[in-house]
Amino acid sequence: MTGKVTVIGLGAGDLEQLPVGIYRLLQQEKHIYMRTKEHPVIKELESEGLTYVSYDDVYESYDAFEQVYEHISNDLIDKASIEEVVYAVPGHPLVAERTVQLLLQKGKERGIPVEIKGGQSFLDPIFGALKIDPIEGFQLLDGTDLKRSEIELTGHVLIAQVYDQFVASEVKLTLMEHVPDDYLVYIVTAAGSSEEKIQPVKLYELDREMSLNNLTTIYVPPVADETILYHQFDAFRRIIATLRGPNGCPWDQKQTHESLKRYLLEESYELLDAIDRQDDDNMIEELGDVLLQVLLHAQIGEDEGMFSIDDVIRSVAEKMVRRHPHVFGEVSVNDADEVLKNWDEIKKEEKGEEPSSLLASVPGAMPSLMKAHGYQKQAAKVGFDWSEVEPMWEKVQEELAEFQEEVQHADKEKMSDEFGDILFALVNIARFYKIDSEAALAKTNTKFLNRFQYIEEKVRASEKPFESFSLEELDEFWEEAKKTGL
Repeated sequence: MTGKVTVIGLGAGDLEQLPVGIYRLLQQEKHIYMRTKEHPVIKELESEGLTYVSYDDVYESYDAFEQVYEHISNDLIDKASIEEVVYAVPGHPLVAERTVQLLLQKGKERGIPVEIKGGQSFLDPIFGALKIDPIEGFQLLDGTDLKRSEIELTGHVLIAQVYDQFVASEVKLTLMEHVPDDYLVYIVTAAGSSEEKIQPVKLYELDREMSLNNLTTIYVPPVADETILYHQFDAFRRIIATLRGPNGCPWDQKQTHESLKRYLLEESYELLDAIDRQDDDNMIEELGDVLLQVLLHAQIGEDEGMFSIDDVIRSVAEKMVRRHPHVFGEVSVNDADEVLKNWDEIKKEEKGEEPSSLLASVPGAMPSLMKAHGYQKQAAKVGFDWSEVEPMWEKVQEELAEFQEEVQHADKEKMSDEFGDILFALVNIARFYKIDSEAALAKTNTKFLNRFQYIEEKVRASEKPFESFSLEELDEFWEEAKKTGL
């Protein structure tokens, strides 16, 4: 014999607000199960002789709510396999009730009917208690599984299922990533019942000795101060759109993709400098400047009707998923080298037709050391590379000799050509040892800058002109700088 599960909602208020049909069903049925007895209606029904089984004790048996919900839904389905059962939940069965969703899923899998019978959800009483109109926009979020990325603070935010101080603490910490610690929020308990309570609190006080239970919802009013939202991507996007808009900035309005090229390059180098100096605060600033350039280019694309930042993000997101099948698919890899090999193969498939040259994938605007590395790396993929380092060193010596020979002839153009060959050969050595030539030279430049500035400080302290120092004396300052760790 197969029974069924009838799920009923106890509403959001007291017995007077319970639908007549639900009331009669509770009076007639024998096998009644409650997710929780902590509801205003239950006490009144108990006084009328209602008998039931509560799942409250199950909450003490597990560490996670999802485990509790799995236990309840499994138990009900097992019982319904041999008899008809009634399962009662607060509010409406289909509003913020994870157990009901699990019941619907498991019932379908096992061929056991699950019938939903109404009940007033807690939303209407909350809207009435807070005097807010949902047409203005609102979110209903789960306090037990609150994600930072889900929160949209320009509308009304209701966070349900804030059962206890632990959940309230997690909600508080998540909200603090968006709004100030003293932002005013509201704890709404048992809305629509005789026990209704609305308590305004500052966010940092949310989990401090507050009365929280299964009828508690946290209300976060819409953020009116735009500056609070400056950390959000959409807020920054609106700022850039305003700057480029009709009443925006004349400079921003006249920019083009071409005119902004130099700024993207400058900001990128300033970011690299901050990274080399391991200056986190400056990295924040410089990353922001690079992001500004990205948003400006995207806004220009949108203004011209060609593309938007959404297209940019979608394109790179799809690419990352596509080129990481070992993360988002079923492919297995053993190390980073296999990841790069897969990346190149996927990239080749994406491009379709073979390029006119294998080296065409190396951007022409790259700095010369980076471009040399790129050319050599691409050529190595088809075997045009030494497998040992000794021939590379021989090539360096060969190029040095050729350069010295041209020096004897004093032919500037040929000297330049041979000097370029030396650098190219040295890049090959660096690539063999997995050294980034561009980064290595940048580090040396910084080292020279610091040591020379040390010399300048010593000269200034002497109150004598630079020219009065011999090279040997200046070199002593240089050695002092080295000993200080510069």
